[in-house]
Amino acid sequence: MKRKHWEPGGGNKELRGRDEWVRISWDEALDYIADGLKDAKENYGNNSILAPTFFAAASNFFHNLLSAYGGYTFLEDTGSFGSFWFAHLYGLPPKGYEGANDRMDLRKAETVVLYGGNPAWASTGNRTYNMMQVKKAGANFIYVGPEYNVSANLFDAKWIRVRPGTDTAFLLAVVYTMLKEDDPVSNPIIDWDFLNSYTVGFDAEHMPADAKLDENFKDYILGKYDGQPKTPEWASEICGTPVEDIVWYAREMRKDKKVSILHSYAPSRCNNAESFPQLLMAIAAMGGHFGKPGHSCGGMHDQQAGNCGPPLVYAGTNYDMPELPNPVDDIIYAPEVWDAILEGKYNRTATLTRDLNNEGMRDIDIRVIYHVCRDALAAVVGTNKGIEAHRKVDLVVAHTLSLNSVAQYADIVLPIATQWEIQYDQGYLRQTSREFQMFPSQITEPLYEVQTDQWIGEELAKRLGMDPKIPFPVSLEQRYYDFFAGAQVINEAGTDYENLVTVTEDDIVWWNQNVGKAEGKPQQGRIGLKQLKEVGFYQVPRSEDDNYGHISYEEFVKDPGGNPLSSKSGKFEIYCQSYADVINGMGRSKIKPYPAYARVLNGYEESFSDFDKRIKGDYPYQIFNVHYLRRADTAYDNIPWLKEAWTSPVFINTQDAIEKGVKDGDTVLVWNQYGKILRRASLTNRLMPGCINLPNGAWPEIEEDTGIDKAGGANTLCAPVATGIGVSGYNTNLVDFEKYKGDPLTPDHLWPLRVINYL
Repeated sequence: MKRKHWEPGGGNKELRGRDEWVRISWDEALDYIADGLKDAKENYGNNSILAPTFFAAASNFFHNLLSAYGGYTFLEDTGSFGSFWFAHLYGLPPKGYEGANDRMDLRKAETVVLYGGNPAWASTGNRTYNMMQVKKAGANFIYVGPEYNVSANLFDAKWIRVRPGTDTAFLLAVVYTMLKEDDPVSNPIIDWDFLNSYTVGFDAEHMPADAKLDENFKDYILGKYDGQPKTPEWASEICGTPVEDIVWYAREMRKDKKVSILHSYAPSRCNNAESFPQLLMAIAAMGGHFGKPGHSCGGMHDQQAGNCGPPLVYAGTNYDMPELPNPVDDIIYAPEVWDAILEGKYNRTATLTRDLNNEGMRDIDIRVIYHVCRDALAAVVGTNKGIEAHRKVDLVVAHTLSLNSVAQYADIVLPIATQWEIQYDQGYLRQTSREFQMFPSQITEPLYEVQTDQWIGEELAKRLGMDPKIPFPVSLEQRYYDFFAGAQVINEAGTDYENLVTVTEDDIVWWNQNVGKAEGKPQQGRIGLKQLKEVGFYQVPRSEDDNYGHISYEEFVKDPGGNPLSSKSGKFEIYCQSYADVINGMGRSKIKPYPAYARVLNGYEESFSDFDKRIKGDYPYQIFNVHYLRRADTAYDNIPWLKEAWTSPVFINTQDAIEKGVKDGDTVLVWNQYGKILRRASLTNRLMPGCINLPNGAWPEIEEDTGIDKAGGANTLCAPVATGIGVSGYNTNLVDFEKYKGDPLTPDHLWPLRVINYL
């Protein structure tokens, strides 16, 4: 469909988001889009075309079309991983993903730390069951974060309260306590052998060869450089953690306990959080919690939550479309993208996915915004600025399943087939878990006029004068066959992979007659092609004595020289010069090469107009965003029965609410300098005072006259600014709130559906 008042060049751009819609044919829509792309390229250059989708090629490869056409400006987004993106520079896995042990070994742990995580809400599959087996085996759980969530409650975890964005202060005090209380004879807390053998930069005697500062982490902790020892008393004033809890936590990290530290990415999705991953690594190294049974420190995210390690079964990798290189090197970080469109310039820095070059300010003139795979207006910080940016450009296109936020503010909307209507997988189910792989099948014929992203790309290629085989050399049907036939499974010895699927000549004939046109060859595997297609999944059986266990860093600990880490020294770099050089070269903020405290933009201290005198400022409450059972980030927020089951409230500390005259269920107005939202209040004592929990992913519904987002979109309040690595600071924002003086919110499952009725 087309926005009624759009015409080539933009038409009445101010009507985006509130215009009427006109139904048009596929030919008309594709002609409009092709003409818009041609105009942008010929008159403004390929970098005038913005595709605001991160991990674009990994999703459906539509962006191969834009690359083949000369390229496009890419949106760089730290997304889920926050400040973990450059963790490989100091020795952790890329993006901090993985790093812990598998679920069988986790049962050997005595202490499990859930650092900011909530796998019962945020991780698909049987994560809760796996963690319950760890609990059943005798482990004690600790939860660190500003809210005692459902996972912490389920595992009966001790709650260590830490305000959003203040984790660095808390952990520095943990290090200080470990140093002060350690005695190699009477109280051996620190594993000095591990620190001396497997790390660099902890103290003056073990510095890396490329160090530029005559400073080390240990002396910083003791206050040698700034006159401030990082004591629990100092930290408590910032992070809100009682001194006795800081000391207790430090004692739990000791070398003679089997400790597994499982972090989520919530603490790294904060402004100025560049030291957090490195500091968490340093504490694990101090306790020697790497490379040994029951000891670990790594990610607890998505399918690898509590079950890290190489996959035991995975779908065929040949099903991937070959990715074409993007000739355009304009790459804009998500928090800065709306300003780049509005102001015509941006800071071209080192990137997460391509290079480490810091170049400084560049001019940019975005004319086309092309949305595929992501609702960027709901998912990228600064929704109001995003709307303003959308109302500036000449053409906005959205491929979408429903009338989400980017569709609402688009000019041309193209209806996309869902996963249930297609006979192939777009990559979302590549690896469902370490030991389980889904093989989805089409459930229903495509409804109405929907098409796939690849079909759209192929049709546009023709209109742009290209052979569709250049951007899309592999058909959907072939990709789907390769997804099955190329699947691999670990052998019984756990040493190598073998074919999962048996394919006969008859199977290939059957596939071509009943599923789709594809080429293949006979092969021997464990399960027949027809059987796998019918059951739709494969599970590798597990037992505690099998050959599939995984202990991260085990080979490194056995032979660090023969199995170096990804850092320059090959060891865990507690002082990492290359990391500091890259971040500091970006020009957003300065960091030390070792973990150090920095005042956080829009953090706790900035909630005061005078922190030393504890005088509160205009926005005295910290707000953070969690994943919520009603939706997966922004997906599924249009489903009425999910809206009814999960009402999307804002969670407020009971005492804070009482002081404001707010009762449970009241409609509240929450605001800051970036926007205003409405939500219904849910009062809780499981939330630290001064903190507000706003579940993420709601599709904004912004009233033009008042500017109020009555859906309560989290990014309406999130600041469109970046610090350090360019993190989207979802969990470090400041607000105020009050009981709403207007009509109470009607529960949104009773709102009219976002649909266009042409009848």
